[in-house]
Amino acid sequence: MSAFFNVEHSLTHRRWIGPSPEADRLAEAMVQDTRLPMPLARILVARGVAPLDSETFLQPTLRELLPDPREMLDMDKASARFLQAVDRRERIAIFADYDVDGGASAALLMVWLRQMGLEPTLYIPDRIDEGYGPNVPAMAALARDHDLIVCVDCGTLSHEPVAAANGADVIILDHHLGGETLPDCVACVNPNRQDETKDLAHLCAAAVVFLMLVDVNRRMREAGHKGPDLMALLDLVALATVADVAPLVGCNRALVRQGLKVMARRERVGLRALADISRMDQAPNTYHLGFLLGPRLNAGGRIGAADLGARLLSTTDTAEAEMLAERLDQLNTDRRDIENAVRASAIAQAEARGLDAPLVWAAGEGWHPGVVGIVAARLKEATNRPAVVIGLEGGIGKGSARSVAGVDLGAAIQRIASEGLLIKGGGHKMAAGLSVEESKLEAAMARLSELLGRQGAGAGGPRDLHVDGMLMPGAATPELIDQLEQAGPFGQGAPAPRFAFAAMEISGVRQVGESHLRFSFSDGMSRKIDAIAFGAFDSAIGPALAKPGATRFHLAGRLEINSWGGRNKVQLRLEDAAEAIESV
Repeated sequence: MSAFFNVEHSLTHRRWIGPSPEADRLAEAMVQDTRLPMPLARILVARGVAPLDSETFLQPTLRELLPDPREMLDMDKASARFLQAVDRRERIAIFADYDVDGGASAALLMVWLRQMGLEPTLYIPDRIDEGYGPNVPAMAALARDHDLIVCVDCGTLSHEPVAAANGADVIILDHHLGGETLPDCVACVNPNRQDETKDLAHLCAAAVVFLMLVDVNRRMREAGHKGPDLMALLDLVALATVADVAPLVGCNRALVRQGLKVMARRERVGLRALADISRMDQAPNTYHLGFLLGPRLNAGGRIGAADLGARLLSTTDTAEAEMLAERLDQLNTDRRDIENAVRASAIAQAEARGLDAPLVWAAGEGWHPGVVGIVAARLKEATNRPAVVIGLEGGIGKGSARSVAGVDLGAAIQRIASEGLLIKGGGHKMAAGLSVEESKLEAAMARLSELLGRQGAGAGGPRDLHVDGMLMPGAATPELIDQLEQAGPFGQGAPAPRFAFAAMEISGVRQVGESHLRFSFSDGMSRKIDAIAFGAFDSAIGPALAKPGATRFHLAGRLEINSWGGRNKVQLRLEDAAEAIESV
């Protein structure tokens, strides 16, 4: 199959791949059967949607897509024990992870319990002092003062800490990869338990918590009582789903679609304060959740007080919300400064080691544990390989890992942990954490690289750029973008449509900040379209497009609406470009 627009080597060294002839035929057939516009038909075909299923796909509903909670293992035990604690007015503690998914999961339970007249205790471990997940001292202390401990977004591998909770019952609501055995607790609800048979591995922890609350409310209705409004909580589920990079497939599509509608009402004071300080001036979408709100909420767990995010998401006090949002925004700025320093060192080290192995990794003394995950993600994106970044202190390394599609990183890390090369490690397919003795670091990374290589990691160079089709500038209208949004929400597992524009004239080029680029483009016959290229000067894109007297370029990216000054204009978020040497 020939390269799209004959682009074999773009400015980011990628080959452009367009729709196959078969996909073109299927899209044309869908247009005839459904009268949908061709660009939208192409997206549906790429998602494997048949014409008869197009209407259902474009209008996902929770009624049709939400699974029956009781089909999940241990769900009946979890919801029954949780409701029992509510009925008996027991003392309840929530032990949560320090990321967005953990904070949102905790907030879901806190908001629900407060509406039932209970005030739970929130406990989120310090990333540096305590590390990820339940620990023996914390669980023992909570058990002394509480009847029930609910672990959210953690706990599935925490056998000893759960056993230390003497005198209290423990419920685990998690989604991380489980081991061969489970902790001795009342219930462990986890779609990634090894004995779970339901196809729900794409759920984040907040979605698991939400499903338990669905079952709890159902039990209350069966007993003639009414529970809190669960639909109003979907903004928290949507936020966690996107920020935790859960695939936007199945019921996740409906959860996020409905959650964005709830968030747009701006009724949750914490999210409203965070949106305002993030300078969000339009209805929320998945980009805002993943790149504006999520990083700020994560900043507390990364370099500040671990509970700031959960407190912000659960508060009903406007003044407290504004104070917490300002604190998180400042922490996020500090986090970026720390991240930039670690990233530069990590990239230099990885390049010196070589970027052609199945795994790229870097480790450094004093690297902040709160940013190693972000830097690992940057390494992964730059090399199209799984990446591990580790901070060393006192002979112990604590690190985070990020994977690429088709490579199960969590299982590989769990395996080398069982082999004794790691102190501990676990996660899920796309992301994981680990602790390792510095003396075993080289051996552990070599073994991990070997296991990932068996899965096909590192088999190719920079990934191909897949393009959904060609557009003329005149066809890129707000109406088209509205039509394409029907196939959303877009994110992990459901990428936003990417279109290419052939042989465009570039004008109005200006650098924004240190590395971004703004410009306009046109085919010379229709109106100009504005474009933004983030990080353009970190690659060859910025210098090439900004060069005086530059030739025409093929452009590829995602269309979006840029709202400014009360006006909505089409904008291209540029992802790649290639010099238009040959006519298309």
